Amino acid sequence: MTWAQLCKLGRQLPEVKESTWYGTPSLAVRGKSFLRLKENRQDVVFVLEAVEEQEFLVEARPDVYHITDHYRGYAAVLARLRALRVDECRLRLRNAWRLKAPKALLKLHPDL
Repeated sequence: MTWAQLCKLGRQLPEVKESTWYGTPSLAVRGKSFLRLKENRQDVVFVLEAVEEQEFLVEARPDVYHITDHYRGYAAVLARLRALRVDECRLRLRNAWRLKAPKALLKLHPDL
């Protein structure tokens, strides 16, 4: 997966636009970022629902997911772009999008 490929997948979700977050490229829904490219340009940060999800992903798929001390205890996880596959990426994008999308937009897209 590349950042360009990830952005293409992300823009398939309603009202997603490319933006910036903490000075790095990101994807946002109605101005709220839910994913960003790390400064090393090899990892991305996905917003998660809970810290427990972070712990589960890192333990279950250490080849894809990891964290740094900065993200420990925060509902987010780092993913290695080179290790992400399309289906996994779509799932993470959808879940992160749902966390940041306004309720009115979620009502318009209950299937997501």
